[in-house]
Amino acid sequence: MKNKKERLRAIIEIIKTNHIGNQFELCDKLAERGFNVTQATLSRDIKTLRITKVATDRGQYMYIVPDSNNLQNSLLMNHNQQIGFVSVDFSQNIAVIKTRNGYATGLAYDIDMSQSKEILGTIAGADTVFAIIREGVPRSAVLKLLSRFIPIDNQ
Repeated sequence: MKNKKERLRAIIEIIKTNHIGNQFELCDKLAERGFNVTQATLSRDIKTLRITKVATDRGQYMYIVPDSNNLQNSLLMNHNQQIGFVSVDFSQNIAVIKTRNGYATGLAYDIDMSQSKEILGTIAGADTVFAIIREGVPRSAVLKLLSRFIPIDNQ
């Protein structure tokens, strides 16, 4: 019998490598790997891992693991092509990050969970994240932090 730790690792890998839109799809993928779980167990695992659902640009939904520093690779980048991130600009101590529709919430959550000293917090809409920058933090430090989550190239 496979243990919970192995199951949680499998869930993370499945979500990072597949577009999973609901618990039934995730349950099927887990069963293929030998994990037979109930919907209640799967719900608890999703909550434990802080997995969230975001809207895709096709009007569907997919799960993401927002507390992952690999969010850039798993969600915002697809074979080195940007699919979620649009731009970042600054106004005094606010970074305005534009994304495609549905990507802002997951990105804001990921930034918040990094618990950085540079960012006090974020506010997310459907396609925009406002990141409040701590007083005195240079933009270069903010861009360096954000490059963990979004493809920054000489902004």
